Amino acid sequence: MNISINSMEDLFRYGHLLPHMVLVDIDKRIGDWLASGGSIEDPYIKQQFRYAERFIKKVKKND
Repeated sequence: MNISINSMEDLFRYGHLLPHMVLVDIDKRIGDWLASGGSIEDPYIKQQFRYAERFIKKVKKND
C-alpha cells in the first residue's frame, strides 16, 4: 500500500489508519496554525502531512 498525504483530503482519506490521539494532535496543530493566520500551503502544514504519512507507514511496516 503506497500512501501519500499531500492535502487535507488525503489526511481525511487515510485518517482512519492513525490512532485517534495522533489524528487529534495533527488536527489541533493544523487548526491552531490556520487560526494564527497561517496558510494551508505553509511548510508547517506540509510537515504535519509528512508526519502522518510516516506514522502510517511505520505502523503498516510493523504489521
